[in-house]
Amino acid sequence: MPFSLAQLIVWLIIGVIAGSLAGTVATAGAGLGRWTSVGVGLVGALIGGLIFHLFGIWPGLDAISISLRSIVAAFIGSLIFLLLLWIFKRGQGGA
Repeated sequence: MPFSLAQLIVWLIIGVIAGSLAGTVATAGAGLGRWTSVGVGLVGALIGGLIFHLFGIWPGLDAISISLRSIVAAFIGSLIFLLLLWIFKRGQGGA
């Protein structure tokens, strides 16, 4: 499924917002850093969008717009992604 430039820009903006929020929540205010937040936010937007789409939560997330529901979905997806990374890291014996 090809993406337009407008969709890419919207996903980047939503990813930055959601990744920053999730990083701040997950690290008790310290944050993750600019590029890590963007990466976590983008992966979170994919995870959150997929979950919200599969369960029919807030239809219309595929619109090319920045909305609170898109940010919430990406934020929840980012938290899930950070949780999965934490579980994986603990399983590998990392700190």
